[in-house]
Amino acid sequence: MFNCPIPKSDHEKILLGHGSGGVLMHQLIEKVFKKTFENPLLAQNHDSTVLDFSGARLAVTTDSYVIHPLFFPGGDIGSLAVHGTVNDLAMSGAKPLYLTVGFILEEGFAVEDLRRIVQSMQNAAEESNIQIIAGDTKVVDRGKGDGVFINTTGIGVVEHALNISPRSVQPGDAIILSGDIGRHGIAIMAQREGLQFESTIESDSASLSAMILPLFQKKIDVHCLRDLTRGGLATALNEIAQDSGFHITIEENEIRVEEQVRGACEILGLDPLYVANEGRCIVFVPAEQAAETLSTLREHQQGRQAVAIGCVSEIQDKRVTLKSSLGTVRIIDMLSGEQLPRIC
Repeated sequence: MFNCPIPKSDHEKILLGHGSGGVLMHQLIEKVFKKTFENPLLAQNHDSTVLDFSGARLAVTTDSYVIHPLFFPGGDIGSLAVHGTVNDLAMSGAKPLYLTVGFILEEGFAVEDLRRIVQSMQNAAEESNIQIIAGDTKVVDRGKGDGVFINTTGIGVVEHALNISPRSVQPGDAIILSGDIGRHGIAIMAQREGLQFESTIESDSASLSAMILPLFQKKIDVHCLRDLTRGGLATALNEIAQDSGFHITIEENEIRVEEQVRGACEILGLDPLYVANEGRCIVFVPAEQAAETLSTLREHQQGRQAVAIGCVSEIQDKRVTLKSSLGTVRIIDMLSGEQLPRIC
């Protein structure tokens, strides 16, 4: 029997690839969820939904965390849940305010580990200036929950008039990457598989809100923001190209990948462009504001390695291309299957 390495698009059952952040997940969202739940607010198609409420602009997002292992170099499922939710609010230009948390616990899970996770969440919430104001707890039978799953909902306020969205992207926009890529996914894989390196690779998991909000205080005309989680940089760029309609070009030489991460990717057969991050984002701004944007991002710990990696073209073909270090050009597609399962 012959097997095709390219996943087919129609499946009768859910695959792990449906949670990868790539093509299969987007097809599932389009054909099942969006087709059923379709409404104007959902059609914003961004990390958070921004809505008008009693004279204020609120951003709302929800997420679930099922990572394995629960504890990893640079964080754990608790801090990750807070960082991921805060970052989704920040990508809509919102100041984080409130967080709700739902725990699904497996029978037999150690209470001491739960205490450790809860304390980590509280520490991350305090660092991110967000309050945990409501929650829920459920317990499932032994063997049916993998320890703990966490669901969050975040609420923030948008204190500016910008419409931050892929549909606001314009030809000529500069694309700025906030730091090196691939560390979170490789940190998880190394911990999971017991891989040893000269020094420990730590996840980049962090809150991006304090780095992003000063852009609005300085009146920078931010067109779009996107954090680089499942599917990595390549998938995020493809999502924005699809929604904006424009061609995106990036330069390989400008994209920083730490040597240990690059080496691990080579050993594991992974492309760092598709490896997940939990503390990195891309920023689309007019070219004339790129220098000020870089300067502002670099004032924050999470943005010290910020660099311009490309631009938006006038071509309306919804594609992403990369100019390699050898001067060749290749198309960067959306992740077609899965690289690293259960990384968030």
